[in-house]
Amino acid sequence: QVQLVESGGGLVQAGGSLRLSCAASGRTSSMYGMGWFRQAPGKEREFVAAIYWSGGGTAYADSVEGRFTISRDKAKSAMFLQMNSLKPEDTAVYYCAANFRNGWSGKKSLYLKTDYDYWGQGTQVTVST
Repeated sequence: QVQLVESGGGLVQAGGSLRLSCAASGRTSSMYGMGWFRQAPGKEREFVAAIYWSGGGTAYADSVEGRFTISRDKAKSAMFLQMNSLKPEDTAVYYCAANFRNGWSGKKSLYLKTDYDYWGQGTQVTVST
């Protein structure tokens, strides 16, 4: 089993910055990748960013490209999301997720909710005008 705990959410004014963290514990040695998703009230959970655990390659949603940066600390089994130039439309609960199945399935996608095996409880990010 793997446990994921997010932190770093909060209230910030538009144009401001926040840094989210996700700490993974348990059997993380074979983790293939991790991702951030977000869900605003009344909307579907959507992809934000992902990172391939071994090589560090990254992927972003168009809506956050150039403003958000995903990174990881392999030694600490931790993932981060640096969010700059925040907008009110970034307001959502942010979830981190971990993918293991790609390590044995041969798939490479980290873009879909269904690509992930474990989820955190989420952290609220609110951007005020």
